[in-house]
Amino acid sequence: MRLHRRQFLQMTAGIATSTIAAAAWAQGYPSRPVRLIVGFAAGGVTDIVARLTGQWLSERLGQQFIVENRAGAGTNIATEAVVRAVPDGYTLLMASAANAINAALYDNLNFNFIRDTVPIASIIGTPLVMVVNPSFPTRTVQDFIAYAKANAGKINMATSGSGSPPHVGGELFQMMAGCKMVQVAYRGDAPAIADLIGGQVHVYFGTLPASIEFVRAGRLRALAVTGATRSPALPDIPAMAEFLPGYEATIWNGLSGPKGTPVDVVRKLNGAINAALADPKMVARFAELGAKVIPGSPEDYAKLVAAETEKWGRIVQLSGAKPD
Repeated sequence: MRLHRRQFLQMTAGIATSTIAAAAWAQGYPSRPVRLIVGFAAGGVTDIVARLTGQWLSERLGQQFIVENRAGAGTNIATEAVVRAVPDGYTLLMASAANAINAALYDNLNFNFIRDTVPIASIIGTPLVMVVNPSFPTRTVQDFIAYAKANAGKINMATSGSGSPPHVGGELFQMMAGCKMVQVAYRGDAPAIADLIGGQVHVYFGTLPASIEFVRAGRLRALAVTGATRSPALPDIPAMAEFLPGYEATIWNGLSGPKGTPVDVVRKLNGAINAALADPKMVARFAELGAKVIPGSPEDYAKLVAAETEKWGRIVQLSGAKPD
């Protein structure tokens, strides 16, 4: 269809007006409280990251960022709530490595995390830590692997649920080490660690923030951290890659919104979060949790999510992991 000059000018003027209006709206964002949805119970690493980030954003942007915990179904309840929300920047998700794992773990999700969310900003990454009870008869990863092979099927490996990061991290270890352990699933870090300290289970690939104080107090023995390199939080503990080259299992958190969230809102939130990740006090606070900040653009965060989804999808399929 051919447009007359007047029609063309009217149309382009309308587009320009809409663009200016959208930019002005985003400039005034947020004008009311923002909900920050967390798929885990209060007190865990994702919840802590959400509260630290929410406090920073509240102070930086002048509106309350209210953390709302919606635990259940391996974070899928929280994720779906955000996916179905109005994409106006007032309902956001504190996403985690569980979102990447769930893409392969669950067969019939009502959403596709990559397709149905918009990446805003990566925030932190932290390794898991392989911990045993101090009475366990091995002190190194090499000794543990030898012991596990000699006692195939007799070592109980705690997890924080089937398909959770501690589970798939443990499955990756078994694949690369050539040993077989029995999974004992719990509903989070706390009960798994409690039974490990009590001697009911033998090993746990726990989140570093939940485990580190027990390691420092001598109530758990750390054999390795699961990042590609040693963690500054536990500098004397070797990285798993020192024994199993190529092994790496890192959990992460990032901020995501519903698909269709305005680009200017995404950029504004990304800028505010990157400012937080450059603040020495915030960096130090995250370091206390054993976490390393991951500044970057929304595009950088999208690449992280895509790579993690592909990686853990392969591990889930090879291990045969199923949701609880």
